[in-house]
Amino acid sequence: MRNLGTVLLGLIAALLLLSLSAFSVDQREYALVFRLGEIVSVKKEPGLYFKVPLVDNVRYFDKRILTLNWVEPDRFLTSEKKNVLVDSFIKWRIVDPAKYYVSVKGDELQAERRLSQTVNDGLRAEFGKRTIHEVVSGERSKIMDILRQRADRDSRQMGIQVLDVRLRRVDLPQEVSESVYQRMEAERKRVANELRSRGAGEAEKIRADADRQREVIIAEAFSEAQKTKGEGDAKAAEIYSQAYSKNPEFYAFYRSLDAYRNSFKSKSDVMVLDPGSDFFKYMRNSGRAGSAAK
Repeated sequence: MRNLGTVLLGLIAALLLLSLSAFSVDQREYALVFRLGEIVSVKKEPGLYFKVPLVDNVRYFDKRILTLNWVEPDRFLTSEKKNVLVDSFIKWRIVDPAKYYVSVKGDELQAERRLSQTVNDGLRAEFGKRTIHEVVSGERSKIMDILRQRADRDSRQMGIQVLDVRLRRVDLPQEVSESVYQRMEAERKRVANELRSRGAGEAEKIRADADRQREVIIAEAFSEAQKTKGEGDAKAAEIYSQAYSKNPEFYAFYRSLDAYRNSFKSKSDVMVLDPGSDFFKYMRNSGRAGSAAK
């Protein structure tokens, strides 16, 4: 029984020693093994490892990509001395856990503060070289590349790799935005008035040209009508002349009848003529008129 108890006690002690000596590393993390406050081992690969019990201790650090977001957008001055509000974020991760621990004592908040300072200094320098238009649209991607390279170079001293620096939004302050909108509105109004004025001028030109064309068309139509009328009158005169030449006496008689009809059309007409006038010659000589009609 005593031997069995000793074996059990030894087994329990062995299990306890094994539990104090073994530790595991997940694929999402690094592990630093410390001995009396000094780093003696760095575990970067997942698996089961061992340490000296009661002497060594282990600290874990995240291997995954982390995101640093600012609570409020920061103000920066452009080359035009105009303030802009910049909202950005940083993607970073630990690549050298030992250097990371030595640089920032493994404190994630301290690491983020140093990263923020590095990126803000870069933003201030790059924005100070450019206009508002350039930082908003023209060279935005170029600024992000420069900031990422600079932040990555500086953060390597802390055992950190900066994967990306993004400018999510670049806005003007409220007071600047209002003045910009007012200038834009005034400019749009000026352009609109200019277009209206130009349109009115073009309308007057079109209207004047249309009036000129109308007068030309009317004049040409009147000229053509007069020409046609003249040709008709000439043709009628030719027909009358031919008819007159065939029987002058009948033509004279016909013209006299027509004159009588027009003269005595109304009872109120009054004519003062000599009874011996040629106007009444066919009335005086009806027999001659009859023979002329034949």
